[in-house]
Amino acid sequence: MTQDSYQFRRATAEDLPMLAAWQATPHVSAWWDADDPYDADDLAEPKVARWIVSHAGRPFAFLQDYTVHGWDTHHFAELPKGTRGIDQFIGEAEMIGVGHGTAFIGARMQALFADGAPMIATDPHPDNARAIAVYTKLGFQPMGPAKETEWGLILPMAATP
Repeated sequence: MTQDSYQFRRATAEDLPMLAAWQATPHVSAWWDADDPYDADDLAEPKVARWIVSHAGRPFAFLQDYTVHGWDTHHFAELPKGTRGIDQFIGEAEMIGVGHGTAFIGARMQALFADGAPMIATDPHPDNARAIAVYTKLGFQPMGPAKETEWGLILPMAATP
């Protein structure tokens, strides 16, 4: 698998049933709120770019990147101007644990850095060892201890080009 073997397209209203189904799976709902699935208003939010990720023409994952300066109270608001935050999940269970996460996140990171982002931040739950291992492999480092935010308990992490 190479990073260029992944396609990213903007999530649309037609994707909402698939996203809801993915959010309801045990491996996703352990970390994402299945009771609050995405809706058309979420997709229209200009501060957040939401993507469906495909491999070999098959949609299998969701990724969002956002401006960390879009919310005054965001826990990354003090990072350098232009910093992007990322969150994602693999919706198809059989695609987990075989390198897809590292590859498609790395591909999106390359695109964000190429577009001028000075830093990329992410905030996995401190107990999400799989996500933290992937982020570490991609160059993310913790930015201090775990902390409680309005979005829940997080481990703040960041990567630079």
